[in-house]
Amino acid sequence: MIQSETLELLEWHRLCQHLSTFAATKLGAMVARALPIPTTQAESTELLAQTKEVYQLESRLTPGLSFEGIQDIGDSLERAELQGILSGEELLGIATTLAGARNLRRVIDNQEDIPILTELVAELRTYPELEQEIHRCIDERAQVTDRASQKLGEIREDLRKLRSQITRKLQNIIQVKSGALQEQIITQRGDRYVIPVKAPQKDAIPGIVHDTSTSGATLYIEPNSIVPMGNQLRQAIRKEQAEEEVIRRNLTEQVAAVKPDLEKLLAIVTTLDLATAKARYSFWIGANPPRFVNRQEQEIITLRQLRHPLLVWQQQHEQGHPVIPVNLLISPHIKVVTITGPNTGGKTVTLKTLGLAALMAKVGLFVPAREPVEMPWFDQVLADIGDEQSLQQSLSTFSGHIRRISRILNALGAGDRGLGTGDWEEEKEGEQGAGSSGAGEQWSRGAVEQGSRGEDFSPSPITNPQSPVPSPQSLVLLDEVGAGTDPVEGSALAIALLQYLADHAQLTIATTHFGELKALKYEDIRFENASVEFDEATLSPTYRLLWGIPGRSNALTIALRLGLKPEVVEAAKSQVGEATDEVNQVIAGLEAQRRSQETKAAEAQELLKQAEKLYQEVSRKATALEEREKDLRASQEVAVQQAIIQAKGEIAQVIRRLQQGKPTAQDAQQATKALSEITEKYQPAPPPKPKPGFMPKVGDRIRIPKLGQTAEVLTAPDEDGEFSVRFGIMKMTVQLQDVESLDGQKPEPIVKPKPTPTVTPPPAPALAIRTSKNTVDLRGKRVADAEYILDKAISEAAGPLWIIHGYGTGKLKQGVHAFLYQHPRVSHYESAEQADGGTGVTIAHVE
Repeated sequence: MIQSETLELLEWHRLCQHLSTFAATKLGAMVARALPIPTTQAESTELLAQTKEVYQLESRLTPGLSFEGIQDIGDSLERAELQGILSGEELLGIATTLAGARNLRRVIDNQEDIPILTELVAELRTYPELEQEIHRCIDERAQVTDRASQKLGEIREDLRKLRSQITRKLQNIIQVKSGALQEQIITQRGDRYVIPVKAPQKDAIPGIVHDTSTSGATLYIEPNSIVPMGNQLRQAIRKEQAEEEVIRRNLTEQVAAVKPDLEKLLAIVTTLDLATAKARYSFWIGANPPRFVNRQEQEIITLRQLRHPLLVWQQQHEQGHPVIPVNLLISPHIKVVTITGPNTGGKTVTLKTLGLAALMAKVGLFVPAREPVEMPWFDQVLADIGDEQSLQQSLSTFSGHIRRISRILNALGAGDRGLGTGDWEEEKEGEQGAGSSGAGEQWSRGAVEQGSRGEDFSPSPITNPQSPVPSPQSLVLLDEVGAGTDPVEGSALAIALLQYLADHAQLTIATTHFGELKALKYEDIRFENASVEFDEATLSPTYRLLWGIPGRSNALTIALRLGLKPEVVEAAKSQVGEATDEVNQVIAGLEAQRRSQETKAAEAQELLKQAEKLYQEVSRKATALEEREKDLRASQEVAVQQAIIQAKGEIAQVIRRLQQGKPTAQDAQQATKALSEITEKYQPAPPPKPKPGFMPKVGDRIRIPKLGQTAEVLTAPDEDGEFSVRFGIMKMTVQLQDVESLDGQKPEPIVKPKPTPTVTPPPAPALAIRTSKNTVDLRGKRVADAEYILDKAISEAAGPLWIIHGYGTGKLKQGVHAFLYQHPRVSHYESAEQADGGTGVTIAHVE
């Protein structure tokens, strides 16, 4: 089965194992370890949408989605359907799972802009009445409670009385026969009460010996006087066990009645857990969401700074070496890329990285590359990586490659004939057995139910022989194509194979050492060359991928620098020929030119960063200057106000002097003089006469005071007063009020009509009156019971709701407030007035 074999070659199972560590539930981890791969692009798109929404939700919530209380209840549901009796632990697990699922639905319903998750939990039924009944009958220790039934309460009351009578009787015997006892204690053997008696004194306390110490020195005897009461106790215990079984059977029947809905709940919760694990794993490896492109619409494959996810895990989790990324920018007309270069240069890692990226996008995982991440949806990922030689099967390296490549070509042929994945695997690879997962596998709810029952989780491939593939959408990865045989024949075979794949596959990436494959680019537009860079100074690869330049042979150069005699190297060069040497020189020149361009691009990028830093610094200084100007104006306004107040005081004094006695003409003249002096003293200096305004025109030179620069106007101001200018090599957009002419003129402001605001008076608040209908008394209730009662009361409320929870330990009040805080209909809540109950009563405002 070539697709399952490809998953093994790409180490897909390791990535799934890493993903499973981010799952919160047992079933979610189980599904993640055998992650099914969708067979249609629509499924992959939906899975990606789920991951994106969970990623968005996790960024809002602290600490994120909680799956607390959710357990794998699949076995319990199966046993309930088969009329078995569930234990207290199993019933309690069902109750906590229902509560956890309801909490998940509440959190998702309270969020906006997550339609996929909202639709997913819309069908979630959590049966709060079943959960409440389980909590009423089963306590936190998974034991049946006394309140489960009246009969059980009476039986346990009788048991307490019997145990008390037996204990008192034994205490009397201990006091009377203390000398015959090894220790003055009461203990139990089985369900019988006994006391430790010294072996030589056993006749002092006649009774039934139930046990003996290891040394034989102590006998554990049940005195004859309490034997009848012990028998009664045993009968009462049997009655208690029978009644507990009746109660658990009733609860089990209630669980069995809603088994389909609980199985659906389990499937939905597992889907949420898997999407959450994908989002958290994607965040942990620094991945970004991919977009599926259509190459037939001339869209480019864009994978910048693509990293191998397993190497990222090794770097972060195991403190490994830094991961060197690769850039894959493939034009839509390119069908085959041949990668050349030295061994251990990163060619094989590049193949595996691209293969894993394609699979990650298919299953809804983000891809560890820089945004934007754009790649096609491949219906198959097929690979021939590594050596398949086998002594037992008499396979050489070449034979192993050919067998695997034959399976790849047959798989492509199955797609052309319209056969589904399952048909091809059954037709061609039935003798090899099924793999754990494959590109044609799909997860269904039935698989979840199977996994929840503890069975091996192995999704079945979907066969659809009546749905032919309209066009080949496969990704083929070939390592050392044509190797392992005669170079001439191997090269010819590799060329024919790649030309065939150019016609029958969406994209093929092949690594090779054959120089003849480098020339295919110049014969067929569908071919492209790439190479892994090699540092001749250090004789080591840099693991960088260079596009458009084929790799050149470095064998003779390396041999010379490693100490091989020069005459041998020169003889080898003469055997290679001048043409090959010239090709290597051309390639070396291209590599040098590329390095020069990269250096210049890096310098330009650094210059751009410096310019941006300078611009930000100038902007900060301009902002600081504006703040200082505002502070100065404010202080000036304060000084003017103080001067006005002082002037008014002096004027008032002049008026009071005139009002004293009978004013004369001389007094009036003196008052007029005094007022003139006050006017001259406090009259502010006339503002400078404004210069006539101007309007910048294209080609004018203007000054930008904030930047201290003179610029040329490129565009006329728009209606918002914005226009473009240029100074030096920089262009920028400025506001009209931020510039002036070279002679200091300010521009004429552009006046826009202001819309008339409409004021809507706020609605008068409704008068809230407390009645018996909007009052809920929760005193003495458990938090779980209180939540159920509150949920029902809030659903029926149409205004404020008075909730009486009392004081007590404060746990009930805390639980009520936590429930109200998360409820979508409660806008806010507050404590009641002191006369209305104070902090013992909470008023919830229901919308």
